[in-house]
Amino acid sequence: MPLPVCLFLHAEKGDFLALDLGGTNFRVLHVRVMEEEQKVLKMDSQICAIPQEIMLGTGEQLFDHIAECLSEFLDSQKLKRQTLPLGFTFSFPCEQKEIDKSILIRWTKGFNCSGVEGEDVVKLLKEAIHRRGDYDIGSVAMVNDTVGTMMSCGYWDRSCEIGMIIGTGTNACYMEEMKNVKRVEGEDGRMCINTEWGGFGDDGSLGDILTEFDKVVDKTSINPGVHIFEKMISGMYLGEVVRLVLIKLTEEKLLFKGEASAALLTPGKFETRFISEIEEPDSGLENAQQILTKLNLKWDLVDARVVQLVCDTISSRSARLCAAALATIANRIRLNRGLDYLKTTVGIDGTVYRKHPK
Repeated sequence: MPLPVCLFLHAEKGDFLALDLGGTNFRVLHVRVMEEEQKVLKMDSQICAIPQEIMLGTGEQLFDHIAECLSEFLDSQKLKRQTLPLGFTFSFPCEQKEIDKSILIRWTKGFNCSGVEGEDVVKLLKEAIHRRGDYDIGSVAMVNDTVGTMMSCGYWDRSCEIGMIIGTGTNACYMEEMKNVKRVEGEDGRMCINTEWGGFGDDGSLGDILTEFDKVVDKTSINPGVHIFEKMISGMYLGEVVRLVLIKLTEEKLLFKGEASAALLTPGKFETRFISEIEEPDSGLENAQQILTKLNLKWDLVDARVVQLVCDTISSRSARLCAAALATIANRIRLNRGLDYLKTTVGIDGTVYRKHPK
């Protein structure tokens, strides 16, 4: 959904809180920006886990948990007596109504909290803080994680016009010409568009490249038929794709002498972080052997190398799909401006991007 943002004015100063919710962990931050050259003088943060039962519970439970973690962070920073403005990064498909009003369209990335879809998530956060009554927050600026990534990168590099996330989920945003934004009046300038590209393929357009493993991952997810592109790319699903490939190879007696373990046959047991460990340039083979042992599989050296090849194949496909989508966005910007050649910067974040060795 379109999100108007006043980018790169370089006039920020003071103390701010930030809340970043987009996966199985969320982060709270205290940032101090000095006026001189808008230098970030201080940034403290705390990561809080979101238990599975809260991810699948009620919206009230989720936002109460967030409010509790924010309270603990404010205590640790001795900020309880201050009322600071808060930037709220909420990395799920939303319809942005105002800077502090955003309606959740649907949950993704393993979340399915009741009573939130169709509701204003900023309002739900404020209500949870009000229920506690031990602190307050000032104005709230709501932003998608792709937009936040682009703005953070643009703070240092004014040529940044694309933001991309490759983590628990995947998404991208870019600067579109206002004349092409039909939902907003005016034709001058540019607006940031959150593409929600994780939902590419929900109309069946990726049917020709979906494998049998992709179809099983989608069918067994909590949101079948939704965010097909994301399920081929992101950290929430890559480990499960690899697990299904390994089971297929085992059934065809190409791995582990045809004998799968109970662990390998259990959904979710082959974690996405295993892929990064197995693809480490120096220790990957040893890591693969340790992981296979942990999964109670009877392996030999050839098995370990085949597992490395499977991991490389699945993560390389993920990277190439992201590259294709990114090239499409960059090409759109170029064509919008009638250019033969576009030079731009892409701001990228996300756990898969940060932690995968390649």
